[in-house]
Amino acid sequence: MDQSSPDYVATSRRKDKARRKRPGAGLAGLIWPQRSLITNREVAGPGALEPELWAKLQFLSDPLCARCGSPFEIAVDEAQECGACLAHPPVYDRARAALVYGDVSRDLVLGLKYQGRRDGLSVLGGWMASAGRDLLSDADLIVPVPLHYFRLVRRGFNQSAWLAAALSRSSGVKLSVDALKRVKATPIQGGLSADGRRRNVQGAFKVRRSRERLVKDQKILLVDDVLTTGATAEACTRALRRAGAACVDVVTLARVAGPRAAPI
Repeated sequence: MDQSSPDYVATSRRKDKARRKRPGAGLAGLIWPQRSLITNREVAGPGALEPELWAKLQFLSDPLCARCGSPFEIAVDEAQECGACLAHPPVYDRARAALVYGDVSRDLVLGLKYQGRRDGLSVLGGWMASAGRDLLSDADLIVPVPLHYFRLVRRGFNQSAWLAAALSRSSGVKLSVDALKRVKATPIQGGLSADGRRRNVQGAFKVRRSRERLVKDQKILLVDDVLTTGATAEACTRALRRAGAACVDVVTLARVAGPRAAPI
C-alpha cells in the first residue's frame, strides 16, 4: 500500500538490519542525475546541494537544551534546559531538529512543502535521523503532524508524512500516517504571534478512534517540517496524551533559532 495513504501503517523491522542497495540504483543515477534541491541544477557527485549553498546550512548539534533542542552559545551539561523550558516546560518530552531555519533551509522546506520535491527525502530524512537519533532509539511509533482534509486535497500530499515515512524506512520504527487527525481547518500559522499560534491550534487535533489502541502506552515520535513556537507540536502532544501515549518526542527538519517563546 502507498505510504501516503491515510490507512497505511508500516510494519516494524529490526532496527539493526542492514539495508540492501537497490539494484540499478547506480544506473538510475546516470539516467536521472542528482539535481540540486534548491536550484534544480545538476549536482556533481552524491551531494543534494551546490557547495556554496551547502556551506550556508546551519546544522544543529550539541550543546542544546535537553528539552526543546534550542542551541546554547556556550558549553553546558547535557541535561541542561533553557530558561524558557525551566520556566514553562513544554507539553512534549523532547524536541530536536536537523537545521536552523534560515535562507537555505527555508528554501528546502518550501520546495518540499509547496513544490512536492520528493527526490531529496532520503537526504533530509537522514539529517533528521541523525539529529533525533536518541529519540528514534526510544520510539515505538512515528506519527506525522496531519493536514486538515481540505488542505490535503488541495495540496495533494502531506510533507510531514513524507518525512515521517523516510524516518520509518531508515530506522525500522513503525509508522502510522493517520493516527492523528486535524479536526479544525485552522488558518496558516505564518504571521501569527506565539500566543496567536497557540489559540489557532487549540483543540485542532485528535487521535482517530481506530488508532487509539495503537497509540496507548506507546512512545511516540511526532514529525513535522519546522518547529517555530512549538504550538502545533504541543497541540498534537495533548491529543496523543489524551489517547494514552506514554511519551511524545518531536523531530523536525528545521527549527527557528533562539529560545522557545514562553506562553503569554
